[in-house]
Parts: sequence; structure tokens; C-alpha cells
Amino acid sequence: MPKRLLAGLAALIAAVLLIDVIFPPPLERAGGVSVLVTDRAGKPLRAFPTPDGRWRFGVDLEEIDPEFVDALVRVEDKRFWDHHGTDWLGLTRAAFDSLLAGEIVSGGSTLTMQTARMLEPRPRNPGSKLIEIWRANQLERRLSKREIIELYLSLTPYGGNLEGVRAASWSYFGHEADRLSTDEIALLIALPQSPEVRRPDRRPEFAARSRDWVAEKLARYGVFSENDVLEVAATSVPARRLDFPDRAWHGADAVLASGPREDVRSTLDAALQAELERIALTRAELEGTDVQVSVIVVHVPTRAVRALVGSASRQRAGGWLDLTDRPRSPGSTLKPFIYGLAFDDGTASPDTRIQDLPSQFAGYQPENFDRMFHGDVRVSDALQHSLNVPAVLMLDRIGAERFSAQLAIAGARPRVSGATGQSAGLAIALGGAGLTGRELAVLYSALGDGGVAKPLVWRAEEEAASAADPGHRLMGEASAGEILRILQGSPSPAGRMPGQLTRDAPQIAFKTGTSYGYRDAWAAAVSGQHVIVVWVGRADGAPRTGVTGRDIALPILFEMADRAAHHLRDDGDSELRLSAAPLTPAKGALRAFSTDRPPEILFPPQGAELWAGTVDGRAPRPFVLAGRGAGALNWFIDGDPASLDDAGAPVWRPDRPGFYLVMAVDDAGRSSRVRVRVLTEDPA
Repeated sequence: MPKRLLAGLAALIAAVLLIDVIFPPPLERAGGVSVLVTDRAGKPLRAFPTPDGRWRFGVDLEEIDPEFVDALVRVEDKRFWDHHGTDWLGLTRAAFDSLLAGEIVSGGSTLTMQTARMLEPRPRNPGSKLIEIWRANQLERRLSKREIIELYLSLTPYGGNLEGVRAASWSYFGHEADRLSTDEIALLIALPQSPEVRRPDRRPEFAARSRDWVAEKLARYGVFSENDVLEVAATSVPARRLDFPDRAWHGADAVLASGPREDVRSTLDAALQAELERIALTRAELEGTDVQVSVIVVHVPTRAVRALVGSASRQRAGGWLDLTDRPRSPGSTLKPFIYGLAFDDGTASPDTRIQDLPSQFAGYQPENFDRMFHGDVRVSDALQHSLNVPAVLMLDRIGAERFSAQLAIAGARPRVSGATGQSAGLAIALGGAGLTGRELAVLYSALGDGGVAKPLVWRAEEEAASAADPGHRLMGEASAGEILRILQGSPSPAGRMPGQLTRDAPQIAFKTGTSYGYRDAWAAAVSGQHVIVVWVGRADGAPRTGVTGRDIALPILFEMADRAAHHLRDDGDSELRLSAAPLTPAKGALRAFSTDRPPEILFPPQGAELWAGTVDGRAPRPFVLAGRGAGALNWFIDGDPASLDDAGAPVWRPDRPGFYLVMAVDDAGRSSRVRVRVLTEDPA
């Protein structure tokens, strides 16, 4: 008999264990929680609800007011820390009291049993109570007491779509549950007992009555004093639910998307974020109802994003889009990187002379923004004044494919609209491929960090690792330093004194850009230890005729740079960290940009027919010969030297109709020739 008894007992235990394994408590139902994104100092920015629209935050007991926890345990389950899921003494007393009263006056459920019921809601009856007891036992074997009470505090119903003490504290009091007043403690304990009936925003009298009753109960237990009870009774309950934090809308979205969905301390600075949002909205309103402004600010040493304004306002057209993450034509903002790679190659230096003359590249003929050409200029001047032809000449030398590949490896992949897998070619120098504001921030951060590119950082915990990351070298340190020096000398916007002449003003190395058709206006800068990228335009990409990056985006950038310098002083040194040694020019080619090819005759083109007849009895103007090559070109017409005008430009006035041979010879004796026909009578 004893053997049979032992065998039966063993079988029962085995069955219980098997059932426990097959039917575990549904802990996964507590997995969907709301999250809170804070700024780098812990200030709340934006809260995100669960996918089903509920507010339910995870709980860390270390961050909940211990007085609230003590009061809760005293009211709901005074032997919580000692029992194993079921308080049999309390359960028996509750059953006896209910029997005497003829109705249920107390359920006798422990906090663990209540947690089991919230995980798996069931009708309130004896059968459900038995299941709760079983589930409570399962929870106690799987979780610690701290984990159980944390789970309870995250699931407790508080009316409507509010669950958990943190959600209730935010909604009713506007702050976290780490510090609670006596009236708040009493209300948070009272509401879950009947959350819909006692909701303070709908039934304030019931909420106040139940809260005061809990305060009196806590006084009887010695948790509250009599003065506490009087203070609670004299305090009104919240009249309405408060909105959850929703600042830095797009920035918080980007932070959350950068890693696990959990409460996260971001790299954003709440004060700077608010200031830049204000500036963006003010500027957008001045530009018109359909205009948006976006901006991103990055701390260069850590690549931490300190502020991100995806749009000026979500109430304006396209405002729900994060426009820092939308590919747009970057205009001329990539020119510094073309020259930086050329400096690395030894192809050019800041003082290299380069020609700004009409040029064609396999059918592509760039023009300057002002439709004028400036002849022989220094590379530094070409960059500061954003001349197009020199930039395309330089890109032609370093290679458009190589340039695009370098940008992509650095984290800024150029995109050609409607041409998957195709390259923008030389047009990328002038904005022929799309980049996002975030990608421009990556590139300009590399420029401010000695040419080293790294990904942007969104979470505060990752800043130290980013600072130690060797990154990817986009250009040499000396080249990056020279580019910064050149950009720092760019003409300041109207009404702004150059930074070198202004006391305490941030030294700003900047570049502007305007896309084809005036669709996008850009300004990007390295200001102190921060990079700022500003975009202005319409979210739908419609043109804004005549509006340039220099006219609209640059003034916004300078205003924001001033605010960033004020708010972010604790980020470190505010001065530009330029390369100590200037770029050393290589011998020969750096004195004047050369393609090491024969001269190229730009005008007249091969096979051209030139009209040289009289008009209204007046002699025609002479033809101006144009070309490019190494140094000054010598021009010959059928072997005879061409004439020079008063400015020293080569000119040609044909004296007869017919065919001519036009030749250009450079300083090295290399020559090119074209054959053209001159007409003096209308062929028609």
C-alpha cells in the first residue's frame, strides 16, 4: 500500500509538472508595452502607445515611488512578500466575511492572483478563482517577487485605454510615478478597484470618495497620518486626462527606429530641439502656407543627433513626413567633397588655377548659376562662389563613378530618380542625384572630423562607442582641413558680419545648394563641434522660382548655429578643429589644373557653319575663340595667329566665305584643330 501511495503521489506530481509545462502562464500578453523617449538629460520627449492603441508602460520598481509600493502592498496584499502566490488565511477570511454579508465583500485575491487575472481575464466565479490560484502558483515559480509586482504595476487597469501606474501617473498628474504625493498615492490605489466607475475625468465624486476611503484605510494601518488624510480630502481630483508627451515628433520616431522598442534615453537636447522647432515654424510661416523647413544638428565627436526637425509643423502640407529622411537633389552641397578628393589625389590645391569657361562633356554642358563665366580662377574661389564648370571639371578628373562610390561607402548613397542601378554621371556635381538631409549630415560630420565618416547616433548609450569608432576615411585630414578653411571664408549672408570679425560668434564653414528648378534650398555647415543641415522647400517637390539656398536656407542656418552655440556649450570646444598643417601643393600640376590632354576647342565646334555676313549694312562682330587646356592657349587660323581684343581674348573676324582650319596650341606644344565653314550670304 505505501508503494502504491508513493507511486500515485509521484504520478500526480508528474502530471502537475507536465500540465505546468504544457499550459504555462500567458506572460507574452504583457509584452506589448508603450515606450517613452527622453532627451539626453532624461526629460520626456514623446510617448508611443502599444500597437493596439493602449497606454501601458513597462515598470522598473527602482523607478516607482517606494511609498506608493508600500501603501499598495499594505492595502491589497499585506503578506505579499511572504506567501507563495495565495494567501490562504486571507482567502478564508474573505470567504467567511462574504458569507456573513450575503454578498462578495472581498475577493481575497493576492497581488499575484490579480496579476494572473489581468494576464488572462475570466468571469468572476469560483471556477475562475481556482484557475487564478493555479496561475499565481505558476507565476511565483517563474518570477521573483519584484518581477511579479512590476508586472502587476504595468497591467493594472485605470480606465479607458490606461493600464499600469506609469500610464495613469502621466495621464492624470503629468509626470512619472517616481515621486507621488499622498493624494496621488491614494487615488492610484483606489482607481483599479473599479476603474470605469471611479474615473476622475468622468465621475470625480466617485473618484474622490474612493480615494479618501483609501487614505483613511492607510491611516488605520499607520501608513498615513491624520494630517495626511485631511490633506488628501482637501485636494481635488484631476478634472481631465492630460496628453502624453509628444515633443520632437520626428526625432523621437528616428530614435525609436534605431534600436529595440523600449524606453530609451536619446541623444537629443530638449531645449535646443524646442528652439529650432520654433525657428523652423516662424521661418516657414514667413515663406508661405505650403513651405516646410527641416533641420538636423549633429555633435561631430560622437555623431550624436542633438536636434531633428522633420518639418516645420504637422499642420502644414506634408508636415507628417520626416523631410530629413527624404531623398532630394542636394544642389551644390557636394562640391566640397569633390575638391577634397581632388586634394587627396594631388590633382589640385586651394591655389590651383582652373578655368571657368563654357565646356561640354559628352553632350553635358554645365552653366554657372548667374549664366556668366569667370575665366581663370583659383580652386578656393571656385568653391567659395560655387562655380559649376570648375566643379564638373574636377569631378571629370577624379571620376564620377568613384566619387559616387566613395559617398555610398561613407553612408550617403546617391539616388537617380527613375533609374535604378544607373549613375548620375558628372551631373552629380550639381545635384543630379538624390541625398537626404541625414546623409548630408554624415558627410559634413566627416568633413568636421578630419575626413572620417561614421553613422549617426541616436541613443545616448551609444555615444561613447561612436567616439571610439575608427570610422571610414572619406578624405585625408589635411584635405578636410583645407576645405573647412575655404568654406569658412565664403561670403556671409546679407546683414551678417564674417565670424572672424565678430566676438564670440561661432566660426562657420558653410556651403549652400539650390536644386534644378528651385525645388530644394539647402545650407550645410560645420559650426564649432556641430554640423547643421537646413532644407527649405515644398514637401511635394514643387518649384519655388527664384528662391535659393543662399537666400532662404543660409539665414536660417546662421540663426540656428547661434542657438546651438548657446544651448550646447557643454558639448565641448566651440571652435572649428582645423588641420594644423596646410595642404602641401605637389609639384607641377597643382599650379594650374590640367587634364594632361590636348587642348579642347569649345568654340567654334567641329563642323560648325558660322554666319559672317552683314546685318543692316553693319559689319558682324568678331567671333571669340574659347577653349581649355594647360595654361594660356595660342590660336591660329589657317596657320596665322589670331588677333586679340582689348581684354586680351582671342578673336577672329573672317574676311571671306569658305572653309577654315582653327587650331589651339597649349604651353606644352599640344594642339587641337577643328574645320569650320564661314557663310557670308544666306544659304536660303
